[in-house]
Amino acid sequence: MSGNRAALRYAKALLIAAQEQQVAQEVFDDMALISESVQASTDLEKLLVSAVVKGSVKLKVLKLGFPEVNSLTVKLFELLDTNNRMALMLEVAKAYVVAFDLSQGKITAHVTTAVPMTPALEAQVLTKVKALTNKIVNLEQVVDPNIVGGFVLRIGDQQYDASITNQLNQLERVLLTS
Repeated sequence: MSGNRAALRYAKALLIAAQEQQVAQEVFDDMALISESVQASTDLEKLLVSAVVKGSVKLKVLKLGFPEVNSLTVKLFELLDTNNRMALMLEVAKAYVVAFDLSQGKITAHVTTAVPMTPALEAQVLTKVKALTNKIVNLEQVVDPNIVGGFVLRIGDQQYDASITNQLNQLERVLLTS
């Protein structure tokens, strides 16, 4: 939990510095690339979180692996190394992406359905979420047959569960308490 809070603090500080230097979009591109790369490479992720590998080695790997990044991103690498927090790199990158999107008036809504949504239904959900949030919405869909039917919509820390599984669980609780 404290790792997440620390990552969020680093990400917010990075966003403020990037906005001051008017390179927030460039740093966003860097953080998105780093996030995708670390998630795609389990070896890189293991290296970053390893307590055995020295921070200086991790710093070299990041600098060699991402030679075209903004100087502010390189400063983040160095700061994480100095503070022995290199294991937070992936979390910082993800938190920066979210913080940047929020600063641009964008949010990501996650919709979980039992079967893939049709384009018409996806457009309806997107329109409804835009109306509710007054923000630019990126819709991410996850298919999970375990919810049986209906959907689960998550926007930030709010969740609306209209799945059949949830309705059955609520019915079960009512029947057990009666």
